[in-house]
Formats: sequence, structure tokens, C-alpha cells
Amino acid sequence: MIGVLLLIGLLNSLFQENYAKFFSGNFLIDPLIGSILGSISFSIPLTSYIIGGELLESGVSLLAVTAFIMTWTTVGVAMVPLEAKYLGKKFAIVRNIINFFFSIIIAILTILIVNLFK
Repeated sequence: MIGVLLLIGLLNSLFQENYAKFFSGNFLIDPLIGSILGSISFSIPLTSYIIGGELLESGVSLLAVTAFIMTWTTVGVAMVPLEAKYLGKKFAIVRNIINFFFSIIIAILTILIVNLFK
């Protein structure tokens, strides 16, 4: 388990400098890309807010950044083995899948509400 966490931490440090390069500018694909990147990233939530701000400054859509932050804080691919060990494999997988899809839905609803009050 410690080896997995160290590997995720190492890969995460490599990805953090290149997150903006993964986004295409497509309104439909970018939230999915943001959700995938957020799911495989592993750190404290505060880091996701900083990276999210940098992504916004580099031109990534608010929808994609919202999906990224939501999955960063609610989906933890790196923690699935530990979660499965203590809470059960089925629970860990179902929880992460549900959180992944609901993160995209909540990101879309957030952007709709923000645009409603502009």
C-alpha cells in the first residue's frame, strides 16, 4: 500500500505541471478529462483549488475545473485498495463510480446555476 501511495505521489507531481495540456477546449469532453485527472490525483483538497485556479488562468473551462475539483475530493483511485480492505471491495468500487458520475452532474448543475445569476 505504501508503494502505491508513493507511486501516485510521484506521478501526481509530474502531472501537476502538465494538467492544462490534457484539456482540448471541447465543452463535452473537457469535464470527462477533468474528472479522470481529478480521480487519479492524490493530495489534500487545498491543492486541487490551487491547481484549479491555475487551470482557469490557462483557459480551461469552469465546467472542466469544477469536475476536476469535485473528483479530486470525492473519488480516490489511489485509496481504493485501502478502502476495499476495510469497507469491502464492492462498496469501494460502487462508491467511487457513483461519485465519479455525480461529480460530472454536479459540475454541470453548478455551471448552469452560475450562468443563471450572471
